[in-house]
Amino acid sequence: MATVRETGEFGLLARLAATVAGADSWPGRVRGIGDDAAIWRQPPAGMVATADMLVEGVHFDLALTGWRDLGWKALAVNLSDVAAMGAAPLLALISLGLPADTPLAHVDDLYDGLRDLAAQSACAIAGGDTVSVQRDVVISVA
Repeated sequence: MATVRETGEFGLLARLAATVAGADSWPGRVRGIGDDAAIWRQPPAGMVATADMLVEGVHFDLALTGWRDLGWKALAVNLSDVAAMGAAPLLALISLGLPADTPLAHVDDLYDGLRDLAAQSACAIAGGDTVSVQRDVVISVA
Protein backbone atom coordinates (compact mmCIF):
# COMPACT_ATOMS: atom_id res chain seq x y z
CA MET A 1 0.00 0.00 0.00
CA ALA A 2 1.47 3.39 -1.00
CA THR A 3 2.24 5.85 1.81
CA VAL A 4 2.51 9.60 2.24
CA ARG A 5 6.32 9.26 2.46
CA GLU A 6 6.51 7.48 -0.91
CA THR A 7 4.23 9.97 -2.63
CA GLY A 8 5.85 13.11 -1.21
CA GLU A 9 4.27 16.46 -0.44
CA PHE A 10 3.67 17.54 -4.03
CA GLY A 11 2.31 14.16 -5.04
CA LEU A 12 -0.07 14.21 -2.08
CA LEU A 13 -1.21 17.75 -2.88
CA ALA A 14 -1.87 16.81 -6.52
CA ARG A 15 -3.85 13.79 -5.34
CA LEU A 16 -5.94 15.88 -2.92
CA ALA A 17 -6.53 18.62 -5.51
CA ALA A 18 -7.84 15.97 -7.92
CA THR A 19 -10.11 14.61 -5.18
CA VAL A 20 -11.81 18.00 -4.74
CA ALA A 21 -11.57 19.05 -8.40
CA GLY A 22 -15.22 20.15 -8.39
CA ALA A 23 -14.22 23.09 -6.19
CA ASP A 24 -12.57 24.65 -9.26
CA SER A 25 -15.99 25.37 -10.73
CA TRP A 26 -17.40 26.86 -7.53
CA PRO A 27 -18.95 30.36 -7.91
CA GLY A 28 -16.53 33.12 -6.99
CA ARG A 29 -13.37 31.08 -7.57
CA VAL A 30 -10.53 33.13 -8.99
CA ARG A 31 -7.72 30.63 -8.43
CA GLY A 32 -8.05 27.19 -6.88
CA ILE A 33 -5.80 25.11 -4.67
CA GLY A 34 -2.15 26.16 -4.79
CA ASP A 35 0.61 27.39 -2.48
CA ASP A 36 -1.47 26.75 0.67
CA ALA A 37 -4.09 29.26 -0.52
CA ALA A 38 -6.96 29.89 -2.92
CA ILE A 39 -8.57 33.08 -4.18
CA TRP A 40 -12.35 33.56 -4.03
CA ARG A 41 -14.48 36.66 -4.54
CA GLN A 42 -16.46 37.52 -1.44
CA PRO A 43 -20.14 38.27 -2.01
CA PRO A 44 -21.31 41.64 -0.66
CA ALA A 45 -22.31 40.27 2.74
CA GLY A 46 -20.82 39.47 6.12
CA MET A 47 -18.47 36.53 6.49
CA VAL A 48 -18.22 34.03 9.33
CA ALA A 49 -14.88 32.30 9.85
CA THR A 50 -14.30 29.32 12.12
CA ALA A 51 -11.57 26.79 12.79
CA ASP A 52 -11.43 23.50 14.66
CA MET A 53 -8.51 21.16 15.25
CA LEU A 54 -8.85 17.44 15.91
CA VAL A 55 -5.92 15.58 17.47
CA GLU A 56 -5.56 11.81 17.54
CA GLY A 57 -5.77 10.48 21.08
CA VAL A 58 -7.67 13.59 22.24
CA HIS A 59 -10.60 14.02 19.84
CA PHE A 60 -10.62 10.67 18.06
CA ASP A 61 -9.17 7.18 18.23
CA LEU A 62 -8.32 5.56 14.89
CA ALA A 63 -8.88 2.15 16.48
CA LEU A 64 -12.55 3.15 16.88
CA THR A 65 -13.12 5.65 14.07
CA GLY A 66 -12.75 5.02 10.34
CA TRP A 67 -10.95 7.57 8.19
CA ARG A 68 -14.08 8.39 6.14
CA ASP A 69 -16.06 9.07 9.33
CA LEU A 70 -13.16 11.17 10.63
CA GLY A 71 -13.28 13.34 7.50
CA TRP A 72 -17.01 13.80 7.91
CA LYS A 73 -16.61 14.70 11.60
CA ALA A 74 -13.77 17.16 10.94
CA LEU A 75 -15.93 19.18 8.57
CA ALA A 76 -19.15 18.70 10.55
CA VAL A 77 -17.82 20.42 13.66
CA ASN A 78 -17.04 23.49 11.55
CA LEU A 79 -20.34 23.46 9.69
CA SER A 80 -22.08 23.30 13.06
CA ASP A 81 -20.25 26.45 14.16
CA VAL A 82 -21.21 28.25 10.94
CA ALA A 83 -24.86 27.22 11.36
CA ALA A 84 -24.83 28.41 14.99
CA MET A 85 -23.94 31.87 13.66
CA GLY A 86 -26.91 31.78 11.28
CA ALA A 87 -24.68 31.56 8.22
CA ALA A 88 -24.26 29.16 5.31
CA PRO A 89 -20.95 27.44 4.53
CA LEU A 90 -19.00 28.53 1.48
CA LEU A 91 -15.39 27.28 1.70
CA ALA A 92 -13.28 24.97 3.84
CA LEU A 93 -9.51 24.81 4.24
CA ILE A 94 -8.22 21.42 5.37
CA SER A 95 -4.82 21.17 7.05
CA LEU A 96 -3.36 17.76 7.85
CA GLY A 97 -0.53 16.61 10.07
CA LEU A 98 0.17 13.04 8.97
CA PRO A 99 2.88 10.52 9.89
CA ALA A 100 4.93 9.72 6.77
CA ASP A 101 3.89 6.06 6.90
CA THR A 102 0.17 6.90 6.61
CA PRO A 103 -1.29 4.82 3.77
CA LEU A 104 -2.64 6.97 0.94
CA ALA A 105 -5.82 4.87 1.02
CA HIS A 106 -6.52 6.32 4.49
CA VAL A 107 -6.05 9.87 3.18
CA ASP A 108 -8.38 9.06 0.27
CA ASP A 109 -11.00 7.79 2.74
CA LEU A 110 -10.61 10.91 4.88
CA TYR A 111 -11.18 13.11 1.83
CA ASP A 112 -14.14 10.99 0.73
CA GLY A 113 -15.82 11.86 4.05
CA LEU A 114 -14.88 15.53 3.74
CA ARG A 115 -16.04 15.69 0.13
CA ASP A 116 -19.34 13.90 0.81
CA LEU A 117 -20.36 16.31 3.55
CA ALA A 118 -19.06 19.32 1.62
CA ALA A 119 -21.21 18.36 -1.36
CA GLN A 120 -24.30 17.90 0.82
CA SER A 121 -23.64 21.29 2.43
CA ALA A 122 -22.86 23.33 -0.70
CA CYS A 123 -19.37 23.95 0.65
CA ALA A 124 -16.20 23.81 -1.45
CA ILE A 125 -12.93 22.40 -0.18
CA ALA A 126 -10.71 25.24 -1.33
CA GLY A 127 -7.25 24.21 -0.13
CA GLY A 128 -5.28 23.82 3.07
CA ASP A 129 -1.87 22.57 4.12
CA THR A 130 -0.04 19.34 4.85
CA VAL A 131 2.82 18.65 7.22
CA SER A 132 4.62 15.54 8.39
CA VAL A 133 4.24 14.68 12.08
CA GLN A 134 6.07 12.10 14.15
CA ARG A 135 3.15 10.16 15.56
CA ASP A 136 -0.41 11.42 16.03
CA VAL A 137 -2.67 12.58 13.20
CA VAL A 138 -3.81 16.21 13.40
CA ILE A 139 -6.63 17.67 11.29
CA SER A 140 -7.49 21.34 11.22
CA VAL A 141 -10.46 22.70 9.29
CA ALA A 142 -11.14 26.40 8.79
